[in-house]
Amino acid sequence: MSNSLNPSSLTVQMGAEDQVLLLPAVNDDHGGVVVHMEEPMDSNIFAGALKASMSQWKKEGKKGVWIKLPIGLANLVEIVVKEGFWYHHAEPNYIMLVYWIPETNCTIPSNATHRVGIGAIVLTEKRELLVVQEKSGRFRGTGIWKIPTGVVDEGEDICAAAVREVKEETGVDAEFVEVVAFRQTHKAFFEKSDLFFVCFLRPLSFEIQKQDSEIDAAQWIPVEEYTAQSLPQDTGLFKSISDLCLAKLDKNYSGFSPISISSSSCDGTRTPAYMYVNTRDLHHASHTATNRL
Repeated sequence: MSNSLNPSSLTVQMGAEDQVLLLPAVNDDHGGVVVHMEEPMDSNIFAGALKASMSQWKKEGKKGVWIKLPIGLANLVEIVVKEGFWYHHAEPNYIMLVYWIPETNCTIPSNATHRVGIGAIVLTEKRELLVVQEKSGRFRGTGIWKIPTGVVDEGEDICAAAVREVKEETGVDAEFVEVVAFRQTHKAFFEKSDLFFVCFLRPLSFEIQKQDSEIDAAQWIPVEEYTAQSLPQDTGLFKSISDLCLAKLDKNYSGFSPISISSSSCDGTRTPAYMYVNTRDLHHASHTATNRL
């Protein structure tokens, strides 16, 4: 996000004698500035510096202004809000506020809109599916078996999250194979949208050691027993997973496997990433194209 860092305390000459403190700012890549407040500052001094800084940034034609306040400086939030800033997002250790200067449509990106979850289909060659019954949630106490599910952690790849959740909930080691489907829903966790990736994994171990804190029971059951469960009418996801299990057992369904790539982060560095593709058809198409040359 940053290009150039100004000195931690800048002054600008006002008249012949007075000097006004400007807030430490970093230019971002989109014509705006980012203020990282780190050291404590008297609220009156901060208020004056913020007004002077806003005046300066408007003269310079800046666009978005971001102010990042650590929790220890939460006493400055009211001052920032009174200046016209609004909350963008909050994390355990800071609050981010933002302001759009130009008299044009605001192009500041919104806060994260989606949560990402995974469900893990772990099948054996004996047509057995790894399933769990949870101690909390919608199906608590119903006796309904479901596949292991969970939320992808920040900075975690989908494929890694699927392997981790299976291990945490059941104690089973598994190898990620592919993403076989995904679902999008809205107004879910904290009114955010939800992306749920159904993943196919190959078991590497079979002994079950369930997670006592969250899982009431875990076991291997025949796929036919999973599909025959009596379910509420609004559980279309179970039917879809049943169909996917049968399709994978019949080997007539190909999902999306991870291919390692690199991606540019906001600070310009390259980080490892994965692109999920249908490798079977991709390799077939590549082989066909090569033969035509």
